[in-house]
Amino acid sequence: MNKDWSVKDKSPSPKWLLDLLQTFFDPCPLNPDFDGLLINWKKYNYVNPPYSNKRPWIEKAIKEMEKGNTTVMLLPLDSAAAWYHDLIIPNAEVLSFRGRLELDNGKHPRYGSILAIFHP
Repeated sequence: MNKDWSVKDKSPSPKWLLDLLQTFFDPCPLNPDFDGLLINWKKYNYVNPPYSNKRPWIEKAIKEMEKGNTTVMLLPLDSAAAWYHDLIIPNAEVLSFRGRLELDNGKHPRYGSILAIFHP
């Protein structure tokens, strides 16, 4: 395994992306003192969910969208996955990145990434 391609559930978002979305609420921070799935989100949200358990976060973003809130979510590009077709395609605008993201910890995911934007 290429160690530079190792990404875990607690991998940080790229700093440039966090800077771009700095005014957005993060209901899924790296070391939370709350359960982001149980609280109300704000008008504008940014989520980098644990990739091993992304489905409940996507479902929550859809519920928040129905309440009038916008969520930008960093996700792996997996167009063959059921969650992609069932939850992302009918509910979100998808922006994909060319190549693989370089994370601030020097790691690269072994897959492409997307931003799924859930607009009210």
